[in-house]
Amino acid sequence: MDSIIVQGGTELRGQIPIAGAKNACLTLMPATLLSDEPLTLTNAPRLSDIRTMTTLLQSLGAEVQGLNEGRVLAMSSHGIDNHKADYDIVRKMRASILVLGPMLAREGHAIVSLPGGCAIGARPVDLHLTALEAMGAELELKDGYVHAKALGGLKGGIVDFRFASVGATENALMAATLAKGTTVLNNAAREPEIVDLAKLLRAMGAQIEGEGTSRIEIQGVDRLHGATHQVVADRIEMGTYMLAPAIAGGEVEVVGGSIDLLGAFVEKLEAAGVSVTATENGVKVSRKNGRVDAVDVTTEPYPGFPTDLQAQFMAMMCTANGSCVLEEKIFENRFMHAPELTRMGANIEVHGGTAKVTGVERLRGAPVMATDLRASVSLILAGLAAEGETRVNRVYHLDRGYESVETKLGACGAKIERVKEE
Repeated sequence: MDSIIVQGGTELRGQIPIAGAKNACLTLMPATLLSDEPLTLTNAPRLSDIRTMTTLLQSLGAEVQGLNEGRVLAMSSHGIDNHKADYDIVRKMRASILVLGPMLAREGHAIVSLPGGCAIGARPVDLHLTALEAMGAELELKDGYVHAKALGGLKGGIVDFRFASVGATENALMAATLAKGTTVLNNAAREPEIVDLAKLLRAMGAQIEGEGTSRIEIQGVDRLHGATHQVVADRIEMGTYMLAPAIAGGEVEVVGGSIDLLGAFVEKLEAAGVSVTATENGVKVSRKNGRVDAVDVTTEPYPGFPTDLQAQFMAMMCTANGSCVLEEKIFENRFMHAPELTRMGANIEVHGGTAKVTGVERLRGAPVMATDLRASVSLILAGLAAEGETRVNRVYHLDRGYESVETKLGACGAKIERVKEE
């Protein structure tokens, strides 16, 4: 396993390019299963999760080829010859469950292992399953696998999500494109990644209205055709790098993202005393004067403050003026980075789903351990502002969602390197 070593105390100046969104690409890739014609994705990120999804699709009989150094994914599912998504692949990543809806819609049957992924709470798949049942699917859980059948094809139905789940909305949206009749998704998630998926599906011939709102209506069609689609910019990577100069000082322009993707997050940054300016190529961020101010944050479904930026924002609050409360309403167990930040001198008290952070003048470098994807990058950000050396261990989590962190931050002056663990 690799580690990341950060020497703190250096201001950042320069540009950081933003890749295509991991969470969008992982949703777009299974859409190839809906058609026997070629599907091409451009602006794809080069991440281990993308490789895992590639392996999963190939195991089902899809052809997936990375072109242009992995920036382009050329896919074709004209020869699906396996209908079982095996545990050994699915356990590595929760997004693997997204092959269930497309397989069921096109092939009429599928067997998919219950998924694994980051240890940040139960994140049950029941919302996915009830949505498919509302479209006429017969489901059985047996030996850790979902056995799904819709031998006469899926049928349009009304899906009322009890929670605005991104993954369940995506699975249901893909399945409904080939269902007979009209499907309505109520309390649907509104994330930009869902809008991006709808854009792709529409390019393939799907009839969809309402994406980006809490009510999506899909009129099923007999078949979908091929398409070429550019993956939307990664708003979580964008937000992460916007926090880097706010934590370390300096000025950075994140290139390739849009400020519109992060409205609630930008509001909190500005309230903390961080300058955020839209530019022709992206967004420029700088810390105004001295320490930032403490700001309360509550994570919410889009368009609220993203749960995937909570850990990184906490890292900034560790050296803020005053105290604040961060409330996590999306996933339980998502404060596992707090004890590691405390090892660096942070003052954090966690009580259930809330964390009180009282800013200190300076963090101290320390050996810390990454517990999940977003926690890992939050520790790197904290290391940028800490006195001395911070060694972040177990960064294999990091490579699931961030491409070349050390290269991107290093180009802006950060003293950061990746080393092999002994």
